[in-house]
Amino acid sequence: MNTPTDDASTSAALAGDAPDTTRPEPAADSHLVAAALAEAPSITRKDLNWALVLCFLAWTFAVYDFVLFGNLLPEMAADLGWSSAQSTGINTAVTAGTALVAFGIGPIVDRFGRRKGIVLAVAGAALASGLTAVAGLIAGVVGGLGVIVLVMVRSMAGLGYAEQAINATYLNELFAQTHTDARRAKRRGFIYSLVQSGWPVGSVLAAASVYVLFPIGSWELPFVVAMFPAVFILLAAKKLKETPQFVLRREADRLLKDGHEAEAFELARESGIDLAEQSTPLAAAFKGASLRPTLIISIAFMLSWFGVLCFVMLGTSYLTAPDGKDVPFTNALGILVVSNGTAFLGYLFHGWLGDRIGRRNTIALGWILSGLSFLALVLAPQGSFGLIIALYSSGLFFLIGPFAALLFFNGESFPAHTRATGGSIINASGQLGALIAGIGVTAAIASGSGWGSSVMAWGCVPILLSGLVILGARNVDPRAVRTD
Repeated sequence: MNTPTDDASTSAALAGDAPDTTRPEPAADSHLVAAALAEAPSITRKDLNWALVLCFLAWTFAVYDFVLFGNLLPEMAADLGWSSAQSTGINTAVTAGTALVAFGIGPIVDRFGRRKGIVLAVAGAALASGLTAVAGLIAGVVGGLGVIVLVMVRSMAGLGYAEQAINATYLNELFAQTHTDARRAKRRGFIYSLVQSGWPVGSVLAAASVYVLFPIGSWELPFVVAMFPAVFILLAAKKLKETPQFVLRREADRLLKDGHEAEAFELARESGIDLAEQSTPLAAAFKGASLRPTLIISIAFMLSWFGVLCFVMLGTSYLTAPDGKDVPFTNALGILVVSNGTAFLGYLFHGWLGDRIGRRNTIALGWILSGLSFLALVLAPQGSFGLIIALYSSGLFFLIGPFAALLFFNGESFPAHTRATGGSIINASGQLGALIAGIGVTAAIASGSGWGSSVMAWGCVPILLSGLVILGARNVDPRAVRTD
């Protein structure tokens, strides 16, 4: 692995130096430039702390809804008369729809703002939760047409899944305003890992709600209850401030559109905004300096989600299968409880480590160790429960934990113009990975391959590859602060 400063080509820009926007221009109107600069909000530590709390809550309840559907799918299938094949097919269609929605949110956030993106994601997740109960009732009455409605409604949950990419973009830009020296900058990753730990917290809340609410109101009630926390979050989100980077880029684009080219580039020089790229954010994500992180990180993220599918989403199935680890169901649930605890600690550890050796190196190290842990799990003899729980917990610690570093690394890898779009493309690639891996595991098992060989081919190997692929991305000095 290279050192955190191995990519000298970007070190100056990432250290906060203004992009080279010098060009022979007429003298700029200082009043227009000053007025544009005045539009940028001032971000205080109090603003950042409020944003951290809101982003944690937004992500926690987005995960609650996201995980809830998988937890309750067997009960929905039993209630609505779906076969195992129908249930799997519906889940596959929902995964594809989620990926499309998560992919589309990035350009919207880059166009309309990070704050509005958070509001949209929270509202979308809440709406998806409430409408799931309604769509399920429709599916029970009209059959196939209702199933299509249900898939469309659950695809809206992609807005909730996209919350993590929007949070990473938003907080990365806020940190650039408040953590401007090396001492504070090196704590950003650990602080962000606390926000990202909303995944295991949301997962636990989802499991608890099923345990408490399902006996009272069947599978519909947990989805209805999921709507109510969003009301508080949406009201509290009114206090969030837009990031100065987005506002300044928007003002510079407005000056260009109004014909004030000299003023636009003077504003870019004074604020450190790169105005060279004028393509749409979606097109710009596949050009210039954004192309490399878009492709490399997306491929690595997609491969890692092969492992998430095998060992998180299908973890219980693999552990309990006679040709898997043949663990009793109650013991498998115990392993999952422990794994949620290790995932939480994994977020904190990898967030802390990324602040010291660089986030790219941290991600690579974590995923390689995860792949080796799960490979040892597959090869471990059945019946050795202590060894199985140790290897499974280790695998999840090193598989899930690096996502805290990766999502913050996304924000460090893109300029403001493509930051949300690049992050959304990478985020959506995870659902694409889950979709491909789901098809692969299903086909392998249907052809007679056992669970062990199936998760080795579609889980262990892709995780190892993801750790190697991420090394192709540019490394970023964790002490550097990107201002553009």
